[in-house]
Amino acid sequence: MIDLWNSLSVAMKILWAVTLSASLVFVIQTIMTFLGADADSADFDINSDVDVNTDVDVATDADTSAGHGSGIGLLSFRNLVNFCLGFGWTAILLQSQVKSTTLLLFIALVVGVALVALVMLLFKWIGGMQQSGNINVYKSAIDCQGTVYLTIPAERSGEGKVQISISNSVREYDAITDGPALKTGTKIHVIDVVSSDTLLVEENDSIIV
Repeated sequence: MIDLWNSLSVAMKILWAVTLSASLVFVIQTIMTFLGADADSADFDINSDVDVNTDVDVATDADTSAGHGSGIGLLSFRNLVNFCLGFGWTAILLQSQVKSTTLLLFIALVVGVALVALVMLLFKWIGGMQQSGNINVYKSAIDCQGTVYLTIPAERSGEGKVQISISNSVREYDAITDGPALKTGTKIHVIDVVSSDTLLVEENDSIIV
């Protein structure tokens, strides 16, 4: 195994490292999501102090949250993981059969983008199936507790995302707050439903992490 690794070019070593890392993160995210745990602990808030609210609010990847608000942004970390999975494994599996590096990279790029699009469309379809019954679900979100998934800007200056548990199902929604910014991982509870896909939340100081 060591000899095989040493025989790889620098580019292939990097490709293997990125692909295996993406695969591991994907498995962890999927397991935590289906266990109903705080899936954001296996994810990253890629906006740090720069909010990712500029992303396109389309439907999400492997999240058990199938509501209309379960959209994951086009620029989200999870979509990056999905792209790396498609790109990396395609390049690795076809590198001995496709001699042209340019063609190989093009095929891998197409597969990576296709995988991201397929996953987003899949969960958009799942969300659409439940959309007709979402009004009651959203109203029942009031007083529910959850966790910030993407940073929520202060004083309603923008939207972030939260994951809350409703009827034993983990769901993801857009969220705003009247107070200070709420960072990823902050425990919150819902105080109002602003629209069919946006919740008003505040930090839940009563939850001890």
